[in-house]
Amino acid sequence: MVKSVSEIMTVKIETIGLEETAQMAAKRMKDKNVSSLVVIDRNDQAMGIVTERDLVREVCIQDASSSEFIIQQIMSSPIVTIDPNSSIETAASVMLQNKVRHLVVVNGSKTTGIITSSNFINYLNGQLDLNDVNARILAALSEEPTESQSANA
Repeated sequence: MVKSVSEIMTVKIETIGLEETAQMAAKRMKDKNVSSLVVIDRNDQAMGIVTERDLVREVCIQDASSSEFIIQQIMSSPIVTIDPNSSIETAASVMLQNKVRHLVVVNGSKTTGIITSSNFINYLNGQLDLNDVNARILAALSEEPTESQSANA
């Protein structure tokens, strides 16, 4: 049976406001151990997404203080969305077609979750025999690096 996006998505969405700073986004991503934040307006409507990649490409290369950049200036918008009832295969296709690593799951006008590469890795890892080399590779990809691994990277 084909699984739907709602079965593998992350339900707890980390958010940030349009007027907050890139520095605040980086801190929140670190504290919450996520690679993206959904950008919301004052009415809690999703307006965009800011990712670690956005921070590197828009802030770090400018050689400026991250407190000088407002999220609205660096976020990716419009966001790429998907319906929670869509198949996992459809989600993968949408990500590839749009060259994105995050899909915001929207049911009507309500944001209900997010799909990232980690969701796909966890899903695929559950489908494989643990003795399979592909399962071991996926397991290694889904692990958080240790302090020594981070220092050597």
